[in-house]
This record gives sequence, C-alpha cells and structure tokens, in this order.
Amino acid sequence: MDLKEDILHRAKKIGIDIIGFSNCEAFDGLRDKLLLRRRNKKDTEFEENDIELRTKPKRLMSKCKSIIAIGISYNVDVKDNITSDVLLKSHKGNLSRSSWGIDYHIILKNKLEELAKEIKKVVNFNYKVFVDTGPLVDREIAKRSGIGWYGKNNSIINDKYGSFIFIGYMLTDIDLEPDRPIDNKCGFCTNCIDACPTGAIEGNNIVNARRCISYLTQTKEKIPYELREKMGTKIYGCDTCQLVCPINKKTVLGENESFYPKITNGKIELRELFNMSNREFKKKYGHMAGSWRGKNILKRNCIIAMGNIKDKENLDFIIKGLEDQSSIIREYSAWALLKIDKGLGIKLIRKYIDKEKEVDVKNELIKLLKYFEGDNK
Repeated sequence: MDLKEDILHRAKKIGIDIIGFSNCEAFDGLRDKLLLRRRNKKDTEFEENDIELRTKPKRLMSKCKSIIAIGISYNVDVKDNITSDVLLKSHKGNLSRSSWGIDYHIILKNKLEELAKEIKKVVNFNYKVFVDTGPLVDREIAKRSGIGWYGKNNSIINDKYGSFIFIGYMLTDIDLEPDRPIDNKCGFCTNCIDACPTGAIEGNNIVNARRCISYLTQTKEKIPYELREKMGTKIYGCDTCQLVCPINKKTVLGENESFYPKITNGKIELRELFNMSNREFKKKYGHMAGSWRGKNILKRNCIIAMGNIKDKENLDFIIKGLEDQSSIIREYSAWALLKIDKGLGIKLIRKYIDKEKEVDVKNELIKLLKYFEGDNK
C-alpha cells in the first residue's frame, strides 16, 4: 500500500467522510475573481484583506508540497415536522444546520490532528491545519482536491454527501499525487438561484455575500430594512439554497453524532435571550458554531424575527429592548416595534428620541420614523 492509499485508509478509520489531495500551486484563476468581487463590493468584513494570502498556500507554509482536504457531513437525520407557518406561531427561530451541534471548528480540527498522528506512524512530516481559521479559500482547496464542485450557490457539492459538508485542510511537506477536480454537475438547474430570499445568488458560483442571509445573521453592520424582512425567523445562518438542491435530496446522511442538535433541536426560543446573562448564554449555547458572534447579535436576530412575526404578544419584550444597554438592541427594537404596531411604535419612539443619548442611535430613530410615517410600511 502506497502512502496516499494508507492515508485514505487511516482517514476512513477515524471517521472522515471525504478526503482529497491537491498540490500547493497558487490559485491564479481565483485571484482575478476575488479582485473583481471586491471591486463590485460583494465581499465581506469576515474575509482576509490580503488576496495574495488567500490564493498562495506557500505564503502560509513555504515548504508546502501537498494539501490534504477533508470533508465531514453534517446532514444528520433529525425528525422535524415543524412547518414554517407553525414556526411563526411558536415564537421560535431557525438555526442553520451548521450550528446544530458542537462547533465544527473543534470537531474538524481534532480530526485533522488525529489524521496527522496517524500519518506520522508511517512518515515524519511537517504540517499546518486549518478549519475556517486560515486566509486560504477552503472551498477552492476542496474543489482542487476533488472533494466536490462549485454549485451555483458557491457551495461545494460532493457526489455522495451533497453540500452539507464541513471542510478542513492540512498543508504538508509530503509529496502526494493530487486528485483531479470534479466537473460541474449542476447543469441547467437553477433551484438555488430561484429560491434565494434576497436574490444574493447570481449564478455560476457568484454570490453577493452582503445580501446573503447567512452573512446578515452574523454581521455587525447595519442591515437594510428590506433585507431584515427577508430574514424571516432565521437566527443564525440560512440553509434555503441547500435544501432546494436536488442533489441534497438523494445523498447519504452523515453519521457524526457531534452534529446532532441535542440541546436546541435546531431552534431557538426568541424571548429567551432577553432575560439571559452572557454567562447563561455561553453555558447553554457556547458549544455551537453560531455562538461565536455572541449573545447580542443573536438577540438582534431574534428581534428581527419578532418584527417579521408581528405578534403583539412580543411587544413587552420589544419595548423593553428600547432601554437596553446595547445601541444595536435599541435600534432594532425600534424597527420591530414599528413593524408590529406602527401607531404605538411612532408614539413610543418619539418619546424615546428625547431620552436617547447616543447621536447615531437618535439619528437612526429619526430615520425609522420618517420611513414608517412615509407609508413605506
């Protein structure tokens, strides 16, 4: 058995679903695409600014010869009969499958380190592992390694497991034969483009990330009013484009129990965060990937969901939010209040404008009043 075959065998033994290999050559074709994306203002604040670092593996490891890419499915079998209509009435919001179980950064990093130990039983080598933590574009590594192809929604799609896969990679100084990239198999299907609530997917694996709901649930930037409405009851992430993908409807399910939503069942109680301390939040939700943004951003998203549900039973929570210590919570509470009860909202916000001490928040409240009084909503 040669080294590559041995690595494949060891990866399967430790519970890695997919593995592929690529060289360490620069991603020259991707560089121009990233530059164009930046010029068109379709990038985000979460991305590495240095495009050279994003496209040149040897900038991270000068003696890199091969990259080992891994994928683990998080498409776990969870029975959920809650329809969107029922969810609207249940005062619960959706968590993306990527944040159902234990933080995937931890799981995949541990798997990569475990794989490195296995490889060292055969050959001594140097390596660096990354799971969403390095500047390189991990999806490009996955594509070059034969893990899958770019879907029109820019997700990596694998023949066996679909697109609900977490990706990690290991830079190594081992010389391994690279795998061949897989040809795109999306064909004429436009399900993901048609289903995207905000029109963020433009096709040909081009996505305007600033309109993507997954991004909107994480950013600290001000979310445009019309996009808040498109978020519905999504509290962290968005799976819409993946759920409508026909390939995902016939894939093999993942078996890693770490990704089961044992605590949340994939939902979050919208009112809960209003009375929860940061310590309590970390204790209950600190295990999940979505917790990295902290309680306030998820609380903001719950407020947006309340505004979209328009249930007056939530007014006490929203009005309480007008006096929150966080300026973000005060601003979004004002928006949600106007969505739920425009007349009451205008009356209360006029009152709170005089009490507001932060200039930026006061200006936002004035802007909201003009927007809603102008019969925009």
